[in-house]
Order: sequence, then C-alpha cells, then structure tokens
Amino acid sequence: MTLSVPAPKPLLHDDLKLSLRERQKIRRRNRIYQVAIQLFKENGFDKTTATDIARTAHVSRGTFFNYYPYKEAVLLDYGAYIVSSLNDVIEERRQAGLDAAAMLEELWLELARVTQEERDLIPPLTYELINPDPIRAKAAYEAMPLAKIIEPLLRETHKIRDDVSVERIAATIAYTFLMTALRWSAFHPNRPVKDELKKALTLVLDGAYKR
Repeated sequence: MTLSVPAPKPLLHDDLKLSLRERQKIRRRNRIYQVAIQLFKENGFDKTTATDIARTAHVSRGTFFNYYPYKEAVLLDYGAYIVSSLNDVIEERRQAGLDAAAMLEELWLELARVTQEERDLIPPLTYELINPDPIRAKAAYEAMPLAKIIEPLLRETHKIRDDVSVERIAATIAYTFLMTALRWSAFHPNRPVKDELKKALTLVLDGAYKR
C-alpha cells in the first residue's frame, strides 16, 4: 500500500444538493489539503509554513486558517485517509480468508510500511495524538481511531484475556505503535521500522513476564 497524495474527496450525490458556494468551499478545502501534503512531502513538515501552503494553493493566509485552525490540522485529514486505507486492507485480507490473528499481523505490517514511507509525516501526526491540549488530542484521535480498527480483530481471535477490557488492550496496542514509531523516527531511522514494530507488538501480546 503506497500512499501518494490522496485524491480530492469527490462530491457525492447528496453534495450536489448543496449551494454553489458550499460546493466551492469543499473544492477549496480539497485543494488546500492536497497542496499542503505535497509541500510537506517535498520540503518537510517543519519547513513548510501556512503562508507557503496558502500561496501555493492561491488562497489568502486567512482563508487557510478558516479551513485548518493550525498547520497540524491538515495531518488529521491525512490520518483519516491512512485509517480508511488500513480498513480497506483488512477487508481485502478478510475476503481472502485470513483469520483475525493473521489480519492483526497484516495490519501491523501495513503500519510499518506507512511509517517507513511517510517518516516525515507520521511523527508530527503522532504528536497530535498525544498533544497536551486535550481538544487537539481528541480531534486527532477522532480523525485516526487506530484502536477502533484493532479492537474487532482482538475480539475475533478468541484468545484475549478476559480480566482486562478489549478496549483497553486495543488502546494499548495502538499507543504502542505510536510510541514505537516516534522512538524509531527520533533514534533509529536507519533501522527497518518493521523489526522495531514487530518486537513491540510481540511484547504487548505475549507480555513481559516469563510464563
């Protein structure tokens, strides 16, 4: 699954009932989003400013902030796109007959691939998920609910311990991915992130104590 800049969200049949102005706003947001992601990939997230995005998208700086209250908010749309792509991968594997445990491993491999390919975008997106501002952190979680993808797979495995809620286990696995991806990008970017993530997942699923 190679993630290029996502195509603009198409206008759906119901969207055609919107006024011309409302449809123009949807198209303008799509354009700003696409331009921003492209600039992030070409120049780096930190080196790209809201002014750069606005100028390239042919809108004013104020217009940019009307659609995205802060630069990192663009990444939330990108996170939603990643989650949607991961859901597609899981559905493909399900149709192919994979069991839940195997699909969880496939999901982890896809996360590793995305992290490796998007090493400049995943860290700032991850920071948003753990942002000390609860409003921003909640917005990031709602845009990229990774635990919600993991949870049904855990339920289907029928091997999960019953003294801890499945929701908590799923959240722990999701945060393990986030922390591992951050640590990898900061300290071990030359190592294959797949190996780092595989070790982390094994540790979470098998536990730290000898049995």
